[in-house]
Amino acid sequence: MKHKDYYNDQYILELSKKIFSVMPNFDQETFYNDLIGHLDNKELFARFDCIVDAMEKNLEEDYSKNIQVFFNILGPELAQPEGMFNFGWWLWPIGRYVERNGNKDCKLSLSFLKELTKRFTGEYAIRPLLKNHPKEVMDELIIWTDDRNVHVRRLASEGVRIRLPWAKKLLVAVEEFERYTTILTNLKDDPERFVQKSVGNNLNDLFKEAPEKAKYIITQWKKSTNSSNAQKWIIKHGMRNQK
Repeated sequence: MKHKDYYNDQYILELSKKIFSVMPNFDQETFYNDLIGHLDNKELFARFDCIVDAMEKNLEEDYSKNIQVFFNILGPELAQPEGMFNFGWWLWPIGRYVERNGNKDCKLSLSFLKELTKRFTGEYAIRPLLKNHPKEVMDELIIWTDDRNVHVRRLASEGVRIRLPWAKKLLVAVEEFERYTTILTNLKDDPERFVQKSVGNNLNDLFKEAPEKAKYIITQWKKSTNSSNAQKWIIKHGMRNQK
């Protein structure tokens, strides 16, 4: 099955039931009818946008109330790092809703994305927050680098990538370089390969945009007397395209 085909009429019915279970005044029949039969000829992100259009039409006007609804239907956290892209697909349109509306309440959105990423990725939804509130969001991400949950630590890194696949280029790494360096440095010895790969991909992106800054980070790391295996792997992964 292609990713886009997951978001079909049956998915819409199940999503509407989930929302109705915690929001009794939600008109799930109207929501479903707004979408049924309208997704089959659309690609992945166009399907997301249709679903978010219907959310905005049929949910509350109050963003905070809608986020509380989403909090209440998230379900259990993932037990393993690799589970993110196995079990949480149904949550992607909810992340898309936050991506579109999150700047209405940056603090609340960050709180929600911290929980969302424990079930499915929040890396796309956090980028508009970073674009509009770079210092405040990156200060929060610095805190997340010390979180016990591997998915939260990964989002602290993955969200700030310059060239995140399927996303517009984001230059907050260059514009807030000190904070960005702190995020990567805090994660350079992370024991989880899931996080290590994200940090390495950050360096790879940075080499393409500002190679002198990528070299600076690596040079600073190498000054440490204790170079962990994780750090060595991250540097190798980050420099994989360098001659």
